[in-house]
Amino acid sequence: MIVIQLIEADGRVHDIAGKAGQSLMRAAIEAGIDGIKADCGGLMTCATCHVYVDEAWAERLPEPSSDENAMLDMTAAERRPTSRLSCQIVLDEELSGLTAGIPDTQY
Repeated sequence: MIVIQLIEADGRVHDIAGKAGQSLMRAAIEAGIDGIKADCGGLMTCATCHVYVDEAWAERLPEPSSDENAMLDMTAAERRPTSRLSCQIVLDEELSGLTAGIPDTQY
């Protein structure tokens, strides 16, 4: 089991469990995290699964694709250097412990 920590804008912390090969977005949805809207279901057409990956973890992730970068330019909340779409973060055992913040809005 891969454990990820999501921190909501109001400071609430959620430790969620995911499976290898599953997206962070899907794990968050299955855990009932309201801050991840995922309106497009992971098709990378809405940017409502935006997260701020903790700096200590950001360098461990693959670079965002050009399509992800384009969608990150359309997020409702401020884009930061560690902004990612959680639908594009594929979980594996090496990501157990990853921490990410959820913006105050996805719309």
